[in-house]
Amino acid sequence: QVRLEESGGGSVQAGGSLKLSCAASTYSVQTYCMAWFRQAPGKEREAVAAIDSDFSTVYADSVKGRFTISQDTNPKILYLEMHSLKPEDTAMYYCAWQGHSGASYCSSNDCCRHRGQGTQVTVSS
Repeated sequence: QVRLEESGGGSVQAGGSLKLSCAASTYSVQTYCMAWFRQAPGKEREAVAAIDSDFSTVYADSVKGRFTISQDTNPKILYLEMHSLKPEDTAMYYCAWQGHSGASYCSSNDCCRHRGQGTQVTVSS
């Protein structure tokens, strides 16, 4: 059983910061990846950032230098620190988890079997 619960979303002005968290309860595996995705109304889902059990990371070009993905391993919590937020960052943000996979997989459109319910981020200009 895999459970993912996001928190930390909210409304901020452009230029502001937010930190998202995702508490994960998963079965035990040696390798896994976790990721943050986002989806705005009328737009396709976008992989924002991914990290794996080796702490390798992948970022979308649109967030490089502004967002940082990190994780605690015990308990398992995924984070996304977001700075210099822009109105185009407005979306529902989801975390995802996949066992036996690396960050490259979690940053792809094939990811992932397990996703949370999401937390809304709204950035006003």
